[in-house]
Amino acid sequence: METAARMLLVWCPDWPVVAAEIVDGIPADAPVAVFAANRVVACSDAARREGVRRGLRRREAQGRCPRLIVVEHDPVRDARAFEPVVAAVEEVVAGVEVIRPGACAAAARGPARYFGGEEAAAERIVEQVAQACAVEAQVGVADGVFAAGIAARTGRVVAAGETPDFLHRVPLEALERPQLTDLLHRLGVKTLGEFAALPAGDVLNRFGFDGALSHRLASGADHRPLAVRRPPVDLTVEETYDEPLDRVDVAAFAGRALAERVHDRLAAYGLACTRLGVEAVTADGQELCRVWRHDGLLTAAAIAERVRWQLDGWLTGARRRGPERPTAGLVRLRLVPDGVLAHVGLQPGLWGDTGTERDRAHRAFSRVQGLLGPESVVTPVLSGGRSADDQVRLVPWGDERVPVREGAESSEPVPGVATVPVLDRATSPPLFIIGSAENRETKEQGEIGVRVKVRRKRGRGRAVVLPPWPGRLPRPAPAVVLPSPLPATVLDGAGRPVGVSARLEVTEAPATLALDRGRPMAITGWAGPWPVDERWWAQDEARRRARFQMVLDDGRALLVSLDGGRWLVEAIYD
Repeated sequence: METAARMLLVWCPDWPVVAAEIVDGIPADAPVAVFAANRVVACSDAARREGVRRGLRRREAQGRCPRLIVVEHDPVRDARAFEPVVAAVEEVVAGVEVIRPGACAAAARGPARYFGGEEAAAERIVEQVAQACAVEAQVGVADGVFAAGIAARTGRVVAAGETPDFLHRVPLEALERPQLTDLLHRLGVKTLGEFAALPAGDVLNRFGFDGALSHRLASGADHRPLAVRRPPVDLTVEETYDEPLDRVDVAAFAGRALAERVHDRLAAYGLACTRLGVEAVTADGQELCRVWRHDGLLTAAAIAERVRWQLDGWLTGARRRGPERPTAGLVRLRLVPDGVLAHVGLQPGLWGDTGTERDRAHRAFSRVQGLLGPESVVTPVLSGGRSADDQVRLVPWGDERVPVREGAESSEPVPGVATVPVLDRATSPPLFIIGSAENRETKEQGEIGVRVKVRRKRGRGRAVVLPPWPGRLPRPAPAVVLPSPLPATVLDGAGRPVGVSARLEVTEAPATLALDRGRPMAITGWAGPWPVDERWWAQDEARRRARFQMVLDDGRALLVSLDGGRWLVEAIYD
């Protein structure tokens, strides 16, 4: 396995506690614990002396330390307070990458040559952070960012080539992957060295991409060499604003739009980024730049979150000995994806779903239609309906995918909302005409006890209320709808045929079901009937059925209907 590059990582211990002191004035020398989801994520030295540890529940932590100061976790606060630290490191080292609030990394080769060694460079960085920000920092140097982060916990410089030995006795918890760690513990693997000794191919087959990435880290290699390439020029997105962005909320809104554009552009090429460059230009020409790094793959939400953190750090002036906020608002934002790699977890469409492959598929389908007719290539469209066999419409490829019958989504069974299973023939749900656009909210039709949804028609000043289909089967929908229903026989415990009376009552409880002329199978559970009387005004199209959901002793779940005295199997549940 290839040797990772020498990396230098700056780590600020208990950073959520320090950030709470910088921003909110909470004394870090007191017993302080930061909580997220009711568990401790960071605590001060004074709290640790009282027995408080990461992962403890709030009640247990307060029981160990009654005078504990409780602080809620705020990633925005942590990122905003960490910005001056990154600026201080940048005065000594070029090319700093923010890993998370409280930790940043850079290549060790340049600082080591400039200051006369890696240890001298580490001491200079610690001194710079202490003088500029009055913050305690520790520096670790090793082969790869992961090993450097572990070395920073003790302020150690690991010699080149000795990283695998350094990681050999480190517990698996250092990977910070609880599910993988728990599984490996149950398999008898306790340390990174034992995990690294496993064959890489077997780890990939058993634990997937995340397990293979963790295996590389445990072996002393960095995850960055994994098919990383320089991003194409067109992956960068940029926006210029006529009005300077001088408020955090306005800038964050603009940054979120850029983050979504970046993610969509990456997804179009089946890529994801592990580093993101955030660049900005102020109205008076000042240029700001920061690089954020992430151990995994940056999703759209993660990109937007880091952009918001960075803009908040630039535009907020409440800092301890940090650089002053920009003298003018931001007039240009630019996001530069870096550390781009193939998104192996992406599930593409049947023919790629984007790019030239989609165009080739479209041309091929159009060619088939030209040879065999428009109906030779069809795609399904969900429509309104009461049964599983009439809720899908097949639309020729290239035609507009609109449902033939519209209706609001059914959400039954809904607690507290009474539904009428059968409507009288003279009572059909009327369409409510709402005269103003303000009434586009959801309303209830009290006469039949179903919820309706308002749909506004374009070009008109009124809205039409679309009720859900009365008599529709409750969720979930069956997975397989048979093209032709299978005849069946349903008998009670005494071997008599089961029927449904005019009052919609089952004559006897169903006990067995036989498909066509097959052997009877025991019915272990059933629900129904759900009767429906459709198109009674058209003799040739009328359908009157009673539908049941039945579970057989072999585990199969079926949608069965009684139509004209005949039992039919219409669909199968997964």
